[in-house]
Amino acid sequence: MAISITPLHPLFGAEIGRVDVGAPLDDATFAAIRAALDDYSLLVFHDQSLDDDRQVAFSRRFGPLEKTISANATGGTHFARQSNLDVGTGAVIPPEDRRMVYQKGNQLWHTDSSFKPVPALCSLLSGRVVPPEGGDTGFASARAAYDALPEAMKRRIEGLVAEHSLGYSRGLIGPDVLTETQKQEVPAVRQVVVRTNPVNGRKAIYAGAHASHIVGLPIEEGRALLRELNDFITQPRFCYSHRWRQGDLVIWDNRCLLHRATPYDTVRHQRLMQRTTVAGDAPTVA
Repeated sequence: MAISITPLHPLFGAEIGRVDVGAPLDDATFAAIRAALDDYSLLVFHDQSLDDDRQVAFSRRFGPLEKTISANATGGTHFARQSNLDVGTGAVIPPEDRRMVYQKGNQLWHTDSSFKPVPALCSLLSGRVVPPEGGDTGFASARAAYDALPEAMKRRIEGLVAEHSLGYSRGLIGPDVLTETQKQEVPAVRQVVVRTNPVNGRKAIYAGAHASHIVGLPIEEGRALLRELNDFITQPRFCYSHRWRQGDLVIWDNRCLLHRATPYDTVRHQRLMQRTTVAGDAPTVA
């Protein structure tokens, strides 16, 4: 039986039904899912039978996996663990713990791995332990936003390059969120400000919290432009908020979406989300 596709928002996003990605998929079914990602940018699957091995196997259908960065690591390299639960003991991590402070950076609008020389294609996040309230994930379509830009702004940003840095974005949370060693492990990189999907030719603004400044412009002028672009992308008309259910899998295209975590009561409620990230195939700047 073919998958079902139900749009979630007038501009992007779809719920994919009649499939369990934790089970083996034939090539035709996966091809339909992959095509839907290019079309809708955001895919939501409910009631999935995923464990770590099955999530890795399905994620690899999209391409090679990144080595992820996490403050609450599982001991492996494929998962970025978004959780208030200690890996070793399962105990709730206190809010003032460095691991929880680091995760506050996820509440900024961002695109995963834009601070890497080859930025990510897509991310897959599965809800293993979901709190009864809070902890939604917001998504904003930088592709729909690009389409709505005034023509003068499209001309202004075409060909621009921004410097992206994890040190910059985590510095917005606090000066000591990253150690000096961590900052040295992820030096700043350059990314184009306008990205084009190679399948359908649609353009998107490529910005977010990791984007520090525009190369060739005075720092404050470039940051002002990036703030203007980020504010434009994250207008309510371009946004969708996902309310998590146990067993959900959400896949998003990092080339054309921003996303952010929203707060939940980390003392009263438990939360465990496992994210795999699929690497892109080339730098955006030669």
